[in-house]
Amino acid sequence: MTTQTGKRKDRENEKMEVEAVAAAQVVAAEEREESHRVICQLTDPEGTPLGLPIFLPETAGPKELQQLVNQLLNNEAGALLIEVVNSSRLGNVWFSQEEKLPYAFYVSDHELAVQLGSYLQKNKGNLLILLIISVEKVITIVYQPQAVFRIRPVTRCSSTIAGHTEAVLSVAFSPDGRHLASGSGDTTVRMWDLNTQTPLFTCKGHKNWVLCIAWSPDGKYLVSGSKAGELIYWDPQTGKSLGNPLMGHKKWITGISWEPVHLSAPCRRFVSASKDGDARIWDVALKKCIISLTGHTLAITCVKWGGDGFIYTGSQDCTIKIWETTQGKLIQELKGHGHWVNSLALSTEYVLRTGAFDHTGKQYSSPEEMKQVALERYNKMRGAAPERLVSGSDDFTMFLWEPAASKHPKNRMTGHQQLVNHVFFSPDGQWIASASFDKSVKLWNGVTGSFVAAFRGHVGPVYQISWSADSRLLLSGSKDSTLKVWDIRTQKLKQDLPGHADEVFAVDWSPDGEKVASGGKDKVLKLWMG
Repeated sequence: MTTQTGKRKDRENEKMEVEAVAAAQVVAAEEREESHRVICQLTDPEGTPLGLPIFLPETAGPKELQQLVNQLLNNEAGALLIEVVNSSRLGNVWFSQEEKLPYAFYVSDHELAVQLGSYLQKNKGNLLILLIISVEKVITIVYQPQAVFRIRPVTRCSSTIAGHTEAVLSVAFSPDGRHLASGSGDTTVRMWDLNTQTPLFTCKGHKNWVLCIAWSPDGKYLVSGSKAGELIYWDPQTGKSLGNPLMGHKKWITGISWEPVHLSAPCRRFVSASKDGDARIWDVALKKCIISLTGHTLAITCVKWGGDGFIYTGSQDCTIKIWETTQGKLIQELKGHGHWVNSLALSTEYVLRTGAFDHTGKQYSSPEEMKQVALERYNKMRGAAPERLVSGSDDFTMFLWEPAASKHPKNRMTGHQQLVNHVFFSPDGQWIASASFDKSVKLWNGVTGSFVAAFRGHVGPVYQISWSADSRLLLSGSKDSTLKVWDIRTQKLKQDLPGHADEVFAVDWSPDGEKVASGGKDKVLKLWMG
């Protein structure tokens, strides 16, 4: 009897041990699973959270995040999604190809291109990411909408077009990307046939170097400004001037900017800035200056007409002034730079430049239709956030401003070792690029102003930069006679483009993304293709 009782107890003990081991294995498995999950908070570029923090497996990567963001955004909007041809199923929601938008994901300005686990392992040495994980226990992942189209990088010079007899000082594609103009030290403006890649019109009328040119956002006019201070507006269809030169400035023209087409169509008004310290608003229909913006104590170096209807001027007096455009009253002054302000850029600049034209190449039958489409594009690009402004200076620094919200800068951006020559927002407003005499191009977060990367490769000062329409590639032109294309995702050189015989003064990437134009000291215009 005693023996049987002992055996029963042994069996019970064995069973309890097995159960204990099994329970321990379950707990260990759960802990393992827990340790292989990461708490993440998705936010938009402005920092607005998308839902609550969620546990994501370490195996989650851009593809899974893409599906998640599309689902969350569509669910929140309560959108009724209709099954269409070519739709793809994600979970229990149907997305048409149009509605399933591409996104890129960033953790503290570093792109998340692999699975979360691999990313964290790879960035163990990154102190900032370690701090985020150890202190907050929540990783903030910023989702950025990407262009639905993709621009091929330019890889070769498709033509070298002679024509100018002095240095090419400015190049600019029309808003629809179909026309190209250049201004030169030979006092002419030239228009080029992009189909045959040959000279189309030589526009004569200036008395001195043509320093800047600007297309109206509806593509109907081209204005040029010279070292003598006069402005001429041309008809791109004929290459003829549409009136006598516009006189008023006492010194050379430093910048030209048109009133956005979503505020007024057809385009009539533009603003010019001059070395004489004044900016002037002109009306091409009235053929005269209608408002003078006076107040700067030294030369104005740059001017932008913003999407909210205000004009921004940067000056050698170290200030940026903001003007309203009905009477020309000064409404705000932005101070902070310790030396000349050289360059200004707006976060909405790409849609202001292109108006109603986009990558589809659609043309419009009336100014009203153009104005409506341009307004929709502007509102979509700007979103709920105010228009942002960035300034670059001879003091080696840049400032990021939100003038509608504050007269104080949002961020002071330091890092360049020489003067900042050119600043430019990406078309989607998510990045800022800066070109400097320190031979580098730097990349910054377009919302916060924080430093992201330095692009090194030029062996001379970088004069000008230009973005591809999809915001994925950046072009730079330098005193070293080369152009370079930089890849924003990999933050590396994508393409080196030698070919010019001397300094490259001007570069432009066509709004349709197909072509790049460059000009400089060697007097030739070069076209580059993919």
